[in-house]
Amino acid sequence: MALHVYLVLVFILHTTHGDETQTGSCKDVLQGYLTGQLSYQVESLRREFKSFTDIIEESMKKFKEAVNASIQKGGIVNRDIIYTRWGKKVCPSNARLLYSGFVGGSHYTHSGAAVEPLCLPRNPEWGLYKDGNDGHKAYLYGAEYETETFTSHFTSLHDHDVPCAVCLVQNRSIVQMFPARKTCHKGWKLEYQGYLMAGYYRHAAGKTYTCVDKNPDTLPGGHSNQNGYILYFVESRCGSLKCPPYVEGREIVCAVCSKK
Repeated sequence: MALHVYLVLVFILHTTHGDETQTGSCKDVLQGYLTGQLSYQVESLRREFKSFTDIIEESMKKFKEAVNASIQKGGIVNRDIIYTRWGKKVCPSNARLLYSGFVGGSHYTHSGAAVEPLCLPRNPEWGLYKDGNDGHKAYLYGAEYETETFTSHFTSLHDHDVPCAVCLVQNRSIVQMFPARKTCHKGWKLEYQGYLMAGYYRHAAGKTYTCVDKNPDTLPGGHSNQNGYILYFVESRCGSLKCPPYVEGREIVCAVCSKK
């Protein structure tokens, strides 16, 4: 009923707009509707209005479908993720190498050190600069393996400089390092396995836990004890850390995994 009244008013305005001499008045038109004489005009307007709303609804439906398809397509095409493979010069076979570089960070004795390591490019660029140690600055050093107390091929890495590779993997939405895991959880893909490394517990500088590849590379000409940002294996200590499942003094592995 409300729709009918609305259509009648539209019809009244349409028939009386701009022509005051037109036969009949608003009162006559309304009276005609009330007496049933204008029912066919109202029904015609109702059908026209319904047709118009159907067109609008169909257009909105197609628009929403197109937007959703575009978002889904864009999400699949543009799901590229970048991660750093610590201790290696190259990326895994499923990833593309963006650049190969050197691991750098703060000195292990500095209490004001930054904790995060950096993968520094081999071809640095410069802005404004002033050479020489001047004023209050943060310092950036190279990184070395400290592995003489471990076993296997790792002992030969001691004091060698540490490389890194920045890798791009396609059709992935996230990359995550999982400590104490050699394999990935269901639904994840392994990028590389390694050992968890960080700073020596008595050193002043804090360091983040870093997953270094299980078959690490070294940099040519980097076998000298220069220190700087130095990496030690991480081992478990029982107490608040539950043993089992962990074991006192056992080195911790890690896995870097990606997911679509």
